[in-house]
Amino acid sequence: MKIHRFLFWIIPVFLCIFLLFCHFYTTTENSLNQTAGRTSVTKVEAPRVALTFDDGPNARYTPLLLEGLRKRNIHATFFLLGENILKNKELLLRMQKDGHLIGCHTWSHVQLDKISPSRASREILKTNSLIYHITGTYPTCLRPPYGAWKKDLELPVTMLPVFWDVDTLDWQSQNPESILDIVRKNVQDGSIILMHDSYDSSVRAALAIADELTEKGYDFVTADQLLDP
Repeated sequence: MKIHRFLFWIIPVFLCIFLLFCHFYTTTENSLNQTAGRTSVTKVEAPRVALTFDDGPNARYTPLLLEGLRKRNIHATFFLLGENILKNKELLLRMQKDGHLIGCHTWSHVQLDKISPSRASREILKTNSLIYHITGTYPTCLRPPYGAWKKDLELPVTMLPVFWDVDTLDWQSQNPESILDIVRKNVQDGSIILMHDSYDSSVRAALAIADELTEKGYDFVTADQLLDP
């Protein structure tokens, strides 16, 4: 009789404990799954920025810049002048090997909206053909000198004009700290930074920008990656 009475009380107690355990386990698992789901949804991508260099290649300073970028595993965009390519063909192959984007900056740095359409077309196509002859890749991006682009210019190939939102004025100041200060004040996610690989000060500033923005969490990409839809 005592055993039956004991079992009569103890079985419901154990059953209640078991049900409470199952409820706690299920609630905890669901909470963890929901937290994980929220974490994946709210993941923030790193801000991106593009370093771009005009007027090269320069026999003295471009190699220094390429070496610094290679050590940092950073890809940049180079808008080249045809007349400078002729004397520095090996630098194009080095740019291509290192994964940089090579674009056109016309043959002789002419302002495209100040010359005839036929001459503007020749300036672009002659440079493009030389780049293709050396690298085997036809350029698709163009940096119009002075930012002067003729929207109605007819070309037999499609060219993507690439402008900028951060002008470092490096050619003017030739002062690394001044260049850095402009970037610090103006850079943001998606910025395209305009520089030149024709000055020692620009090379030093560019590598300092690379280090500083990397430290701040920026990813460096080529300009076309920021402009592609």
